[in-house]
Order: sequence, then C-alpha cells, then structure tokens
Amino acid sequence: MEIGIIGATGYGGAELFRLLHNHPEVKNVKLYSSTQSGEFFQEIYSHVNNKNYTLQELNPEEMKQQLDIIFLATPAGVSSELTPQLLGGKGKVIDLSGDLRLKDRETYNKWYKNTAAGEEVIEQSVYGLPEWNKEAIQSASVIANPGCYPTAVLLGLGPVVSKQWADPERLIIDAKSGISGAGKKASEVTHFANTQENFRIYKVNQHQHIPEIEQQLMHWDTDIEPVTFSTHLVPMTRGIMSTIYVDLKGSHTLDELIQLYEEAYEQEPFVRIRKAGEFPCTRDVYASNYCDIGLALDDRTGRLTIVSVIDNLMKGAASQALQNMNLAVGVEETTGLNHIPVYP
Repeated sequence: MEIGIIGATGYGGAELFRLLHNHPEVKNVKLYSSTQSGEFFQEIYSHVNNKNYTLQELNPEEMKQQLDIIFLATPAGVSSELTPQLLGGKGKVIDLSGDLRLKDRETYNKWYKNTAAGEEVIEQSVYGLPEWNKEAIQSASVIANPGCYPTAVLLGLGPVVSKQWADPERLIIDAKSGISGAGKKASEVTHFANTQENFRIYKVNQHQHIPEIEQQLMHWDTDIEPVTFSTHLVPMTRGIMSTIYVDLKGSHTLDELIQLYEEAYEQEPFVRIRKAGEFPCTRDVYASNYCDIGLALDDRTGRLTIVSVIDNLMKGAASQALQNMNLAVGVEETTGLNHIPVYP
C-alpha cells in the first residue's frame, strides 16, 4: 500500500510514521507538511536519521489518485477543509483530529471554536472506535479516529452503558494525561518549570472531548444525561488514566460485572480486563495499542469504579488509526500492532 501522512511533524504523525515503517503491507510512506515542506524529516526527528524522507507539499488531486490511505494528523480546523479535496480518488481518509467526529455541526462550532466540515463529509464519516464499530469501519471511505480521552472513557464505559446497567444521570469521569497530549507546540502550561513536580486541572467543564463522549454514550443509551468530565495534566510524557464513577441500576456483583466486560471484549485483541482486586497503571500499556481496564464495586454505595488506561499517542491516536486502517483495507486487525508494552 501507498500511504500518506499529512501533519507528519506532530507527535501523532511521528508515531504513525514509526508504526507504518514496520507494517508488512505498507510499501511506501509519503510525508506532507503545509509549513515545513522541503525539509528532511530526520532534521526534525533525529531518531529516524537512518532514513531520508523529505516533507512534501500538499497536492490533493495527485494524492487522492496515488495513495491508498491518507492520514490527517493535523490540528482541529484543517481536515474539515482538506478532506473534501481528498475524496473521490482511490484513497481512504483517516482523520486523527476532532473535525469529523461530531455529527452535529453546531455542537462542533461551539466546542472547537472552528467552522464545522460540510454536511456531506460529516455524513460519510464513520466513528473509528474499532471495538464497537467494526463493521462500519470496514466499509468506510472516511474514518474519524476517536480522541485520546474518549477512547479510554468509552472503552471503559461501553459494556455497562450499552447494557443499560448505568444510572444515566450520574456519570463522573476523572481523567489524567501525560504532557504529550497537549501536542508538540510549547506553551506556558507545558513549560518544564510549570509541569515538573506539579499537578494541574484544566478546561474544567469545557473540554472539547465532552460532546464526543456524550454522543457515543447516547448511541448506547438514549437516556444518558450530560456527564461530569474533569481533565488533569500529569508530569509524565505519555499515558492516560480515566477513573470513572457509575451509579448502577439494580443489584450486581463484582463477578457479574467482570464477566460482562470479559464477554464484551472477548473477541477484541487490544482490550484486557483485570481480575478482581487488580488495577492497571499507565506503564502497563506504554507504547502499545492496549487498553487495560480494572473494576471495583463499593457494596456500601452501589457505585462501580472503572479504571481505564491507554497510551494517548498510541491507542489514543496513531496505533488506533493503524487499527482502523487494517480494518478498512481488509487485512488482519492486529497487523503491525502486536507490540508488547515497553517496560520499564
């Protein structure tokens, strides 16, 4: 396959390049940048200095005829304009930004402070959460790769919400991310002096991933009310932990809940459910496509605690995009992704 990455100079694009370089079905990878075309990729990322890749200018007409898959690892507001130009050729588009995830254009405008993509493109776009939308992904021409936080949250909540065991009025999500989730561009918040030995909450009740989470939850249970979603910046490079609190409807045991999760993900190679009393940490999934989930039930309150961890640059971005590519082109879902997490 001939693959293109637009926005290759960001962290997500760099991870995509690393994964695609070792994918057995990929013949060639072309890298594109609207701001750094003509530069050598290894001059930006020295860890790939044994390969000579030149960043190319965007040429949508040429790209859509030559490339089998086009990844957009771009900031919000870019793919909404580029995607329509890339359709109509042989290439399928996988967007890692948030531009094509939300079906309601006004909701996108409000939360992303950008102009939404056109109705036609949004209508074509398929939400790329493989564990819950595999069939649609396999036939899609445009795939909206889920956000990092929503991936961890939705995989954690999917079994209990889709079964409608969760009280739809009381979902509380407490999420933490490593600094790479803020992207490559430096800021006052991500400055070393302001992150090292510090723990920060941000975008309180305002994070743009809130409507994405609610959209999918409402797909599973139409009675779902707005969720409480808090995000924190942790002084580590990568990783997400989402601790989710669910008031249950009816009486359920922990063994029953674990069985529910094991059955829901029995055929899913990248979701691992922990035994009773065991909980994952971010190091357990570092540099991998895994999502690890642990459960605890408080008999006093009837409240379920779900702990879901992913690597934000992998299952939260690049490796999930590759998983979606595998499904879209009809190769084995795990191809190029069977990495044991890095430890320590």
